[in-house]
Amino acid sequence: MARTIGIGRQDFEKIRVNNNFYVDKTAFIREWWESEDDVTLITRPRRFGKTLNMSMTEQFFSIEYAERGEQLFMGLSVWEEEAYRKLQGTRPVLALSFASVKDADFMTVRGKICQLITNLYSRYRFLLQGDFLDSQEKDFFLRVRPDMDTMTATMSLYQLSLFLERYYGKKVLIFLDEYDTPMQEAYIYGFWEELSIFIRSLFNATFKTNPFLERALLTGITRAGRESIFSDLNNLEVVTATSEKYADCFGFTEEEVFRSLKEFGLEEVRNGVRDWYDGFRFGHGQVLYNPWSIVNFLDKRKLLPYWANTSSNELVASLLKRGSSDLKADFEQLLKGGTIRQFLDEQVVYQQLDQTESAVWSLLLAGGYLRVEAWRINEDTGEAEFELRLTNKEVAVMMRGLIRGWFSSCKQQYNGFVQAMLRDDLESMNEYMNRIALSSISYFDSESAPSEEAPERFYHGLVLGLCVELGDRYMITSNRESGFGRYDVLFEPKNPGGDAMIMEFKVRSPRGEASLENTVQEALSQIERKQYDRVLLDRGVRKENIRKYGFAFEGKRVLIGSDGA
Repeated sequence: MARTIGIGRQDFEKIRVNNNFYVDKTAFIREWWESEDDVTLITRPRRFGKTLNMSMTEQFFSIEYAERGEQLFMGLSVWEEEAYRKLQGTRPVLALSFASVKDADFMTVRGKICQLITNLYSRYRFLLQGDFLDSQEKDFFLRVRPDMDTMTATMSLYQLSLFLERYYGKKVLIFLDEYDTPMQEAYIYGFWEELSIFIRSLFNATFKTNPFLERALLTGITRAGRESIFSDLNNLEVVTATSEKYADCFGFTEEEVFRSLKEFGLEEVRNGVRDWYDGFRFGHGQVLYNPWSIVNFLDKRKLLPYWANTSSNELVASLLKRGSSDLKADFEQLLKGGTIRQFLDEQVVYQQLDQTESAVWSLLLAGGYLRVEAWRINEDTGEAEFELRLTNKEVAVMMRGLIRGWFSSCKQQYNGFVQAMLRDDLESMNEYMNRIALSSISYFDSESAPSEEAPERFYHGLVLGLCVELGDRYMITSNRESGFGRYDVLFEPKNPGGDAMIMEFKVRSPRGEASLENTVQEALSQIERKQYDRVLLDRGVRKENIRKYGFAFEGKRVLIGSDGA
């Protein structure tokens, strides 16, 4: 009989006590312990089993679970060896999670982190009894509260490590889950510098200069740039998507997935499950499935985008919509199922997300939106070149929805423009496009770039939107060579005999063009002069079936003209 699935359960004890569905990942405990690394940071996408594995590891080592080992771990991999049965429940453990620290200003985020530390201290108030702590230590203990000063806050975990090491006679283990959640919020809402200074000081005291620490384990989605919060941690072992360590410890292997499908009588949908949910790759080829999606599929028995809907994807949406034409062209290739090649560093430098697009690709890879098909190190430069693809069908569905969301505020006008374009109704195309531009161009602007770039960002976003809406009817390409230049966007009909379209976008130059009408004519002239229709003619499309449009932008005003008007 199949076990009951507890959707959203991330407490190892609760899962085991209730005999809920569970895939044994306790081999991670053995592998991590035997690595003997002082401080380990493991990055994996969201909903990938990080929190459950941290709960499992805490409950294995913690003195507070010393009498629970057999109940919680009997029948699991780690319990097979006597040495590990003896190790269970033998260490003082400090465990925190920053998963709930999602706020729009620095003081609230700081206050929440301090509250979490205060809660941790409350568990050890017994240390205040008697003369175990001297008067100064008791005073420090009592100063730990949500509004504590910065010195107390940044030294708090160091001091608690000292107290527990003295009480138990053993150095402590420290587990910090989802360390980077407040980092992402700080970037989105503009208080990165303030938070990084605070976190760097906290981490330095806790993980670098702490003689009472035996080992530490951190998890997160990203590897934040070493020069930011990890600048002082030269004892840090970082495990990313390309690392061999712990490759199968987070996420489900195909064998584990197929065994689970058998348990639930769903073996006949293996191919569909593979198409939707596999594709995550760690190390040099280990293919894994997203645990959240698999568990939800086993429970609901429908192939749907479960993982994609677990967060707002706000940061990803912002970076893509404000990205350059090159970034959007690469993303267009990904949406079509293709691959791109990028030189990137797996650490995410948040300060560079608006400045260098390699940082954007690094974030997308760390977040699980992309998978690595292959990668190599350039021996001359030391740079890593990655071949990347959208992870799976679930991610592709989510990305299409994200792009549709760019135009959600003017959905009626956007749909009207698409239909007008299909029937070659130039007057309606102009009417709808001006309404869309009025409400959307500033949405594509970037705080770090001049506002005059907004129209270009907008129309390249429009191209991605058209790829999503019309991809079943047209082969849509942008910024490709044809004739004697590179066209902006080309629509080749999948149905033989249908109309093809070429679009050229231009922002009016006040010096060279007296009006938007002149800019439209320059765009149309460029299509003819550089023979952008050559690629279509070579593929057998008849000249009379090729429509050509010039788009002229000036601020939020748009004028569209065609070769037939």
